[in-house]
Amino acid sequence: MQSNKVVSIITPTYNSAKFIADTIESVVNQTYQNWELIIIDDASTDATLNIVKKYLQTQPNIKLLKNETNQGAASTRNRGIESAQGEYIAFLDGDDLWKPYKLELQLAYMQKRNLTVCYSSYDLIDEAGNLLGKTVKALPQLTYNKLLKCNYIGNLTGMYNAKLLGKIYAPNLRKRQDWLMWLHAMKKSGKPVLGMQESLALYRVRKNSMSSNKFNLLKYNYLVYKKGLEFSTLGSAYRMIIFLFEYFFVKSEQSVLTQKK
Repeated sequence: MQSNKVVSIITPTYNSAKFIADTIESVVNQTYQNWELIIIDDASTDATLNIVKKYLQTQPNIKLLKNETNQGAASTRNRGIESAQGEYIAFLDGDDLWKPYKLELQLAYMQKRNLTVCYSSYDLIDEAGNLLGKTVKALPQLTYNKLLKCNYIGNLTGMYNAKLLGKIYAPNLRKRQDWLMWLHAMKKSGKPVLGMQESLALYRVRKNSMSSNKFNLLKYNYLVYKKGLEFSTLGSAYRMIIFLFEYFFVKSEQSVLTQKK
């Protein structure tokens, strides 16, 4: 697809030396090349910065921003959004990967359907990069009320039109701020969002991920309702009941499918 639309890719990273080169390569190898990659390092203490700096020597469309102290995911991601120059903004954390045709297919899909927000299916990989045989399937259509029940947008697949919606920043929560960001994007869009059924990305399942710790999952989801959306204590508790049903009985049945081998 020929297009002059610049896509700004926001990549926060912290101690991602084992993964960041593969993440960058998955952007460099995109079939759609009109992008800028903004890497924001959140005061890493490993070799992450040295690896990124090597790419700066040969890739002029890669930018590096550095936090002097550790700021957390929301502040780090927002710094990248603030610096973004593209008409579209997409997200890729420093340990995840994109398939080569991700930007080309998604941008064409959005432009053909006049979408301001879009997301897709994605595959799960382990820490070594091996496929786990599971695909998180995107809902074909997603409303704000459905997204309010549970996060159905994989952040590594999400993209929004910043020219039409303006820049949408992540609220200052330590976790789950991406969910709130997509809720704000959908509210601003004012219409249902379409999900691409193709798997366009690879999500790395880490041993210390929040999804592996059910207590933290519940705690931070409650904070989404209480602090992020400013629901009352009773309203937040009610929303958590809805979330639990949605997460364990609806999303688990509909969105994660075992691939045929």
